[in-house]
Amino acid sequence: QVRLVESGGGLVQPGGSLRLSCAASGKIYNIVAVGWYRQVLGKQREFLAARTSGGGTNYAASVMDRFTISIDNAEKTASLPMNNLSPEHTAVYFCVVAVNKDPGRPSEEYWGQGIQVTVSS
Repeated sequence: QVRLVESGGGLVQPGGSLRLSCAASGKIYNIVAVGWYRQVLGKQREFLAARTSGGGTNYAASVMDRFTISIDNAEKTASLPMNNLSPEHTAVYFCVVAVNKDPGRPSEEYWGQGIQVTVSS
C-alpha cells in the first residue's frame, strides 16, 4: 500500500508564499514523477505542473516561471513552492506520484486527498 499526504496549505495573505509538500509512504523504491493539480470550488480540476526524477518538467501557462516543482527521493517527498499568491489561487491542491516499488518494475500512480489553500487579507 502506498499513501500520499499533502501538507503546507492553509491561509496566506495576497502576495505571500506557501510550499506544498507531498509525502509518500509504503513500498517505494523511488519516485519516478510527480504532478500537481488544483480545483477551484465549482470548477474542473486543473493541471499545474509535473516533473520526472530525470529532470523533465511540464508547467501550465498559468504558473510558468512562477512555481518550481521538486522531488526528494531520499525523503520520498515532492514539493511545490508557490509565491506571489493572489485570491485567484484559492483552491484545493492535489499531488499525484508515479513510483517504482521494485527496481526494473513498471511504475504505479497514486493520488493524494487534497489540501486547501486560501489566499485572503
